[in-house]
Amino acid sequence: MEDYNKVIESLGVRYIKAKNLVLQQPFTVRNYYDVGNNLILLHKGRVAFGDEEHVVEEGEMLFIPGGRATKVSYGESAGKSITNDDLISNKDKFFHSNADLDLIGDAEESHSFVSFEAKVFDSVNFFASLDVPAFLITGNSKLANLVIKVVEESMQELPGRERLITIYTENIVVEIVRYILKNKMFVEQLATNSTYFKDPRLIDLFNYIKENIGGDLSNKVLSSVANVSEDYVGQYFKMLTGINPQDYIEYQRMERAVFLLRTTKKSIRDIGKEVGYKDTAYFCRRFKMMFGIPAGKMRRRESAMNI
Repeated sequence: MEDYNKVIESLGVRYIKAKNLVLQQPFTVRNYYDVGNNLILLHKGRVAFGDEEHVVEEGEMLFIPGGRATKVSYGESAGKSITNDDLISNKDKFFHSNADLDLIGDAEESHSFVSFEAKVFDSVNFFASLDVPAFLITGNSKLANLVIKVVEESMQELPGRERLITIYTENIVVEIVRYILKNKMFVEQLATNSTYFKDPRLIDLFNYIKENIGGDLSNKVLSSVANVSEDYVGQYFKMLTGINPQDYIEYQRMERAVFLLRTTKKSIRDIGKEVGYKDTAYFCRRFKMMFGIPAGKMRRRESAMNI
């Protein structure tokens, strides 16, 4: 338990957004994907996920880890089958945002969601590092109430709004981890993580990569940071994390690119250079390969989501 406490204490949590959405028409997203973690609380209607169509009952929650593509269906009937790109570009055709506090939980075919980051040592996406699929959370009224509290605060301009949203979002992350532990889910992945998150050389690598995301992050450079041989550093990193360092670096670069696309007006060319890609065309190809949509459409994602 002490190891898990250390992991939880090391988590940096950042709220991204929260909404209460009402379904406009039934549909299925074949490859729903987001960089942030998403916790969906179903109020009324039907939601199913995964290739086996696991059903979320009213009052239950669906947790979709960031960086994990998932099939998600909304509505009682099969409806239209779309891609994540289609959802981003045309979200107002499928959902409208409820701005009435009194209708949270009462509107037909509605759900609330909270999107957030949870990073170990402010470097590694904790839930993505577990490499787990989307999963159902049942019988947890405390967690459901936290989702509603975040959504309610996000809908109002009250003093202390940001502070409370931060507190509630941090509580959400703790409750999800507690739920995983209580139900003995992903035991092997958690045991591995609690071990490698204590390795000081690995922590040094995480921090160095974060601070030099746009620079030279070759295995030669990483080997000097970790004080291991260049031939061994890739094996060492993969042994502890389950992923080779260059794949991890590309994910971190792309995640940073998404953040810059969402929060700045920098050109795609400048963003690519800032995260380590000198060739803009190559950056755009890799971006679309990873996220399934062009960088320009990701830039429009926030306005499309804030319907």
